[in-house]
Amino acid sequence: MSEAPQISGRQGTLDGVRAVAALGVLVFHVASAAGSISDPAGARWLFNGGQVGVPIFFILSGLLLYRPWAAAVLGGRPAPRVGEYLWKRVFRIMPALWAVVVCFMLTAGRDHIDDPLTWGSLLTLTQTYVPDPWWNSNLGPAHLGQLWSLVVEVAWYVSLPFTAMVLAWWARRTRSDDVGVRAKRLLAGLGVYAALSLVYTVLMFVPEWHSRMGLLLPRFFVWFAAGMALAVVTVWARLDERRPVAALCRAVSDSWAACWVAAAMLYVVSATPATGPIGLQYSDTFWTSAFHMVVHGSCAAALVAPVALAPPDHPVFGAVLGNRVMRFLGRISYGLFLWQSLIIVSWYDALDRGFRGNVATDLPLMAAATIAAAALSYYLVERPCQWVARRRGGRSRPVPAPAVSS
Repeated sequence: MSEAPQISGRQGTLDGVRAVAALGVLVFHVASAAGSISDPAGARWLFNGGQVGVPIFFILSGLLLYRPWAAAVLGGRPAPRVGEYLWKRVFRIMPALWAVVVCFMLTAGRDHIDDPLTWGSLLTLTQTYVPDPWWNSNLGPAHLGQLWSLVVEVAWYVSLPFTAMVLAWWARRTRSDDVGVRAKRLLAGLGVYAALSLVYTVLMFVPEWHSRMGLLLPRFFVWFAAGMALAVVTVWARLDERRPVAALCRAVSDSWAACWVAAAMLYVVSATPATGPIGLQYSDTFWTSAFHMVVHGSCAAALVAPVALAPPDHPVFGAVLGNRVMRFLGRISYGLFLWQSLIIVSWYDALDRGFRGNVATDLPLMAAATIAAAALSYYLVERPCQWVARRRGGRSRPVPAPAVSS
């Protein structure tokens, strides 16, 4: 097998990782709505760790979307055209989102159907920026509360070309054309980019706690930076397989069992109050908030890194993550994200069983309904819009799925 990881084309194993994250978030939301997470009996609190799906998706975004810019800096490839990149992002994200928003406004949100602010903020993914809205949570309406992370994703999508430009400028401020030298400068720049999350977290609590700031992009730079660093390493390894970095990639991928055991241990820690209150609440202390970012990000990185750094023909990842079922769930993962809360909250509201449910009996039904809705969304909305975007861009390369969650 080649030691160098894959750096172009669709990777079925990463689709499998996306499926794992999407299903984990689904379980978390069902358990949260059923009241199981806050139940002190047994080990139900472990469901709280499902929030780790957020950094998994953010790391995947950093890896897949920054990789073309990393290849441009390190390999002399043309940088992505910003207009084409943004066009594809719009066609990948917005049509399916609009379908969900319309469905919500016609059903659970019909009491506000004549409110232009509600329509406008939800359709443009600006609801977490709206001061004093009618919904009771900073996350947005309960049926669409998970969209807060999509707001963060879209903000990062918009900022990525500028971030990539700054990183490219920094990497090229050397007289050396050596790939390794430029790669190390990119990694150093990403270290600074990640450190901005800590600075921002300090500002969240000084001089006083501002909970709404916890939903804004700068807090999550560190998770995106982890994926961007993986993009740099994979491109570096592919461009110069003689370097130790290629062997390092292979060593990490061969140590997948140790990495995933570490991820499982960090998952348990992430589910405890040490990283913040149980459930969808915010930590109101600096150290707990910072620990949340470190533990959740480390857990996600330990899961994703061996897969991202593996050669294309890795047998374990191909069997576990690249099989037909996991690839399918990965392809429809955006729909799984978009539809799950609307289905779950509506179900519990209709039966008047909020916080009095049973995960064992409710989860299979909620999973089946969400997968069905996601499949319809993919084949009726997402895939046709991707076709339009590819025709407009003049390329046949598939558009990466958004890496959104929770």
